[in-house]
Amino acid sequence: MAVSSLAGIDESQLVAQARDGDADAFNELVRRYEGKIFRLAQHVTQNREDAEDVLQETFLKAYEHLDQFKGDSKFYTWVVRIAVNQALMKLRRRKTDKSVSLDETIDTGEDTVTREVATWDEDPEERFSRDELNGILDTAIQSLEPLYRSVFVLRDVEELSTEETAEALGLSIPAVKSRLLRARLQLREKLTRFFKRKGDDAFAYM
Repeated sequence: MAVSSLAGIDESQLVAQARDGDADAFNELVRRYEGKIFRLAQHVTQNREDAEDVLQETFLKAYEHLDQFKGDSKFYTWVVRIAVNQALMKLRRRKTDKSVSLDETIDTGEDTVTREVATWDEDPEERFSRDELNGILDTAIQSLEPLYRSVFVLRDVEELSTEETAEALGLSIPAVKSRLLRARLQLREKLTRFFKRKGDDAFAYM
């Protein structure tokens, strides 16, 4: 059966066919999700070559362990979990993850407080094109610690539900919500500082 003829088939049926040894069915699953998995891997590893390796390793492991997929969640969610694990393993091997955990609070000597986040001075879209904003946001996302970056990308970029994100990352729902909140606050702070700095630079030449 040609891969093109499988485009309209339900995911669960494709998985069943792939389990029965239908290589075309598995290839169709790869075709459906390889773009998203590659983007996720690139967000986590911040390296195109590593992301390509993660993509290949993810679907190889998925194929080898297809009998372990119970169908309790979406196939994509299961594959995402494999991809995140592979990407984090890449980072550990590179030993480049030296970020400070966003769970840490600020110790004032008398109490611990969460970081305050600045508010926008003006609408950033008034000063930047959409392409520029996307580039700025992507840079800010890449600066997040990998585990927090993974939650943000799955939830806010790939638009998985909180439950699906928790399933994919092997986290509890409260943990996902906590990490997502911290990622969003961290991003807002980074972007606020960026836009303020750019604004000051602009005024300096006036």
